[in-house]
Amino acid sequence: MKFFKVRDPYIALIKAKTKENAMKIYKEEIADDDGSLSKNMTEVTETYAAIRYSRSKGEDNKIIPVEEVLEHLTNEEEMVLIIDGSLL
Repeated sequence: MKFFKVRDPYIALIKAKTKENAMKIYKEEIADDDGSLSKNMTEVTETYAAIRYSRSKGEDNKIIPVEEVLEHLTNEEEMVLIIDGSLL
């Protein structure tokens, strides 16, 4: 699995098999592509994703438990890990 971050128009961290899949997930779950998504999405290391995700807060505004972080990072499901707080 690979990890992709987006900074604009909305911040996100997405886990996906390919950049194309990550872009599809972003468009389905976060926002439409104004034509700049591809250049605003960059692949990041697993270490970066793990640190960033482990420091994020869940829907209850609490830090996500380590067990949940590990499960989400290591399973084979493509998913949004972090979404811009203004969208919640």
